[in-house]
Amino acid sequence: MANEKSVEMRLPSLDELFSSQEERDDAKLKRIYEIPIDEIDPFPDHPFKVRDDEDMQNLVESIRTQGVITPCMVRKKDDGRYELISGHRRKRACELIGMDTLRCEIVELSKDEATILMTESNFQRTTILPSEKAFAYKMRLEAMKRLPGRPANNSATVLQNFEGKTSRELLSEQVGESHEQVRKYIRLTELIPELLDMVDEGKIALRPAVELSYIPRLQQGQLWEIMDLEDCTPSHAQAIRLRRLSEEGVLTPEAMERIVMEVKPNQKERLVLRGERFSKLFPPDLPMSKREDYVAAAMEFYGRHREKQRTRDDAR
Repeated sequence: MANEKSVEMRLPSLDELFSSQEERDDAKLKRIYEIPIDEIDPFPDHPFKVRDDEDMQNLVESIRTQGVITPCMVRKKDDGRYELISGHRRKRACELIGMDTLRCEIVELSKDEATILMTESNFQRTTILPSEKAFAYKMRLEAMKRLPGRPANNSATVLQNFEGKTSRELLSEQVGESHEQVRKYIRLTELIPELLDMVDEGKIALRPAVELSYIPRLQQGQLWEIMDLEDCTPSHAQAIRLRRLSEEGVLTPEAMERIVMEVKPNQKERLVLRGERFSKLFPPDLPMSKREDYVAAAMEFYGRHREKQRTRDDAR
């Protein structure tokens, strides 16, 4: 539970210093509490990653020397514990230092209000991964649609409502992204984790990733295995073809491999040998992306063999 000792969030005036707690409460002055860290739970399904990277080490050193300058924000749960709304990185830094308490402001918010505030506070980060945006936008949109004053049938895409705008249009205004861009990011939540990681790593661009999100997850898994084995990713045009074949019910692993292994316009020309005549000459576990090296090595070996044969013939 929060300790009785507290400090002001700002420098107090003389009236505040000599006022009673009741008067202070009446004035609705913000109070900062030192709350035991082990009583603070992370926000459920928190979409923003907390990484022990260089930025975290810098935050650790800052808190070690200056303390937590900006208090975290929590809300009281029904079981008496606290739910962290903003400050997950600060909490982690305090844990790494070994601190027992965390400076927090306690706010009274509903679950949906807390969700909106949580995503808003984390959008201030300098770097946000596509997957973080995807799940944050989805959580925030769902929370907005449940807020008091929204119609029961609150459409996100077609029907106009509440101030003449859909929830998604309001969200796009609030986060500074176009309506279509918000829709694309939310589609990323339909990707399997392996493909979503590739988006975060910059291996798959947003547009092809959105097309792949419409493919059933089982087929996404098959596609990822091919991409991982062959070390290749589909272009936007190839992703559209993959989606279309999937919708037509004819997307097989062989079709996936054939499409993603095609030479893209920005790639150098490569040797591709297909058909049973060639496939049976390769080791069964050899990735297609390694076949060119295999052929080159075989030709070099054959060339050396021919040179030795000519030398023997000349010596006769």
